[in-house]
Amino acid sequence: MRGKKFAAAAMAAILAAGSLTGCVKTIKPEYTAELPTGPEEAEVSAKAVDGISDDFIRGMDLSSVLSEEKSGVKYYNADGEEQDVLLTFAEAGVNFVRLRVWNDPYDSDGNGYGGGNCDIDTALALGERATKYGMKVCIDFHYSDFWADPSKQFVPKAWKDMDLGAKADALYDFTKESLKTLLDAGVDVEMVQIGNEINNGMSGETSMDSVIALLKSGSRAVREASEKYKKDINIVIHYAQTQHRTRMMSLLKMLIDGGVDFDTVGLSYYPFWDGPMNNMTRCVEAVREKYDKDAIVVETSYAYTLKDGDGTANSFGADQALDTYPVTVQGQADCIRDVVAAAVDAGARGVFYWEGAWIPVGDNVNENKKLWEKYGSGWASSYAAEYDPNDAGQYYGGSSWDNQAFFDFKGNPLPSINVWRLLKYGTK
Repeated sequence: MRGKKFAAAAMAAILAAGSLTGCVKTIKPEYTAELPTGPEEAEVSAKAVDGISDDFIRGMDLSSVLSEEKSGVKYYNADGEEQDVLLTFAEAGVNFVRLRVWNDPYDSDGNGYGGGNCDIDTALALGERATKYGMKVCIDFHYSDFWADPSKQFVPKAWKDMDLGAKADALYDFTKESLKTLLDAGVDVEMVQIGNEINNGMSGETSMDSVIALLKSGSRAVREASEKYKKDINIVIHYAQTQHRTRMMSLLKMLIDGGVDFDTVGLSYYPFWDGPMNNMTRCVEAVREKYDKDAIVVETSYAYTLKDGDGTANSFGADQALDTYPVTVQGQADCIRDVVAAAVDAGARGVFYWEGAWIPVGDNVNENKKLWEKYGSGWASSYAAEYDPNDAGQYYGGSSWDNQAFFDFKGNPLPSINVWRLLKYGTK
C-alpha cells in the first residue's frame, strides 16, 4: 500500500523559510501522488473520461474532519491500517481540498454550533495537512457564523448592527486576516470563495447593490493577499440551483456590470436535487461563452447506501435515488465519474465532492449526542439554536451525509474512493 511507503519515509517536512513578512513558512509536501499511467485493475469499474487534463481539479470538501477526529472517529486505509484521511484521499487521486470558514461559530460561553465548528483555526489545521500531502486548498468563506445557502444568509453576530459601509470594511478585514493566517503558515491556498451559494443574498444583505459592495471588499482583500504573497489565488463566486440558469446568468450580469472582480463561477450541482446533468453543463457553457469566466462544480455527491449510521436522518433517501445510478458503491462511482465527464465536456476546470468523510461518530445514539454537542461533529448542536432558530433550533443532531461519504460507517475506505484516480485511464 502506498500509505506504508509514506509512513516509513515521512518525517519532519514543514520547513521555516525567509519571506515577505519574516514569519511565513513553506510546507514541503511529504507525499507526491503516484497517478496511473494506464488502465488499472480496481474493485469498481470506471470508463476513462475523454479529454480530462492532468491539472483538472479533483476536489474534496473535508471541512468536518477535525471535529470528527476529536469525537473519536478513526479512518483507515485499504490495508486496514489507521491513516490520515487526507493522505488516503491524496492516494486516491484527490488534488484539491475545500474548507469552509465561518466567522464565529460559537455562543458566548464558547460552545460550538456544530457542522464542524469551522472557524479559521480549523481551516488552518486541515489546510496544513492538505498541503503536506501535496494538495491545493480552496477556502470557502461563508461570511456567516453558521451555514449559508440559498435559504439563509445570516449576518455574523459581530456585524449585526453595522451599516453597509462598516460591514464591507469588516468583511475585508476578516478576509485579509484569515488569508494572512493561512498563507503565513504555508497553506497552499490557490482558490478562495467569497460567499457560499449567494443566490439570494449574503451576510444578511439581500439587495444586489449591497451584495456587490460586500463582494468587492472580499475580492479586494484576496487580490491584495495574492500580490503580497506573490501567489496566484483564484476568486470564485458561488451559486446553487443550476436548474435556474436564466436567473443565475442575470445575477452574474449584475455582478459584472457592477464591477466585481472575480475569476470563476462555482456551481453546486447535486444530480438528485438539481435535475439532469445538462442543467449543469448548460450553466458551465453559458458562463464561459457569455462572460468569458472559468466555471467549476464546487459541490456534488451521491449515496452508496440507504442505511443511516448515526440516528440522524439522511439528506439522501430512497426518494432521491436515480434510476440511472443504483444506490451502491458502484453506483456512487458511476455517478461521480459521469458528473466529471459532463463537466469536462462543458469546459469546467474541475469538480469538488462535498464532505466525503463525514461519517458517524459512533453507533450509540445517546453517546453520539454528547459528542455532537461537545465537538460539533453533527450538522448542528443545540447551541446553534440562538443563531439559527428555525432550522438548528428545531432539529439539531448528527451527520445527515454519512451514506454519501467515501468511507463506511467504521472509517474504512470504499472502493468508490478510487474513482478519482481512475478518471483519466479507467479500469481494465
